[in-house]
Amino acid sequence: MSLKLQIEDDIKTAMRAKDKDELRALRAIKSLILLAETEKGHDGEMMPETELKILTKAANQRREALEIYRQQGRDDLAEKEEAELKVVERYLPKQLTEDEMRAELQKIIQQTGASGAKDMGKVMGSASKSLAGRAEGKTIADMVKSLLNQMG
Repeated sequence: MSLKLQIEDDIKTAMRAKDKDELRALRAIKSLILLAETEKGHDGEMMPETELKILTKAANQRREALEIYRQQGRDDLAEKEEAELKVVERYLPKQLTEDEMRAELQKIIQQTGASGAKDMGKVMGSASKSLAGRAEGKTIADMVKSLLNQMG
């Protein structure tokens, strides 16, 4: 089942359950899907990579808003963002633990033949593709930097 159909089914379920937070999050995801479908050059069927990018973007937006609301002491808004983030995360692949990510990145470093910090771009290109949706970009970059600095 495509992400769009899954979201539409889940919207109906959330409407019946009168779950406002879930409904708001699902409608936001559907909106992003519809925007992606109507982009210039889109041919109809959405690829899984595109769906993953949409979900990752939605999760990142909520994480950023959550952080800002917490800094400003707006717990009411932070709770809404946190609830929406949990809904979005249900559709994302399972996130890697720190140890799992370190192991994956060490494999990628070996495969790319990286020997130090100068090879950061080479490693990040490969790591971003293989870990897409399973780890946040900033977290990947921080760990790659740390691992490469240990080498050199």
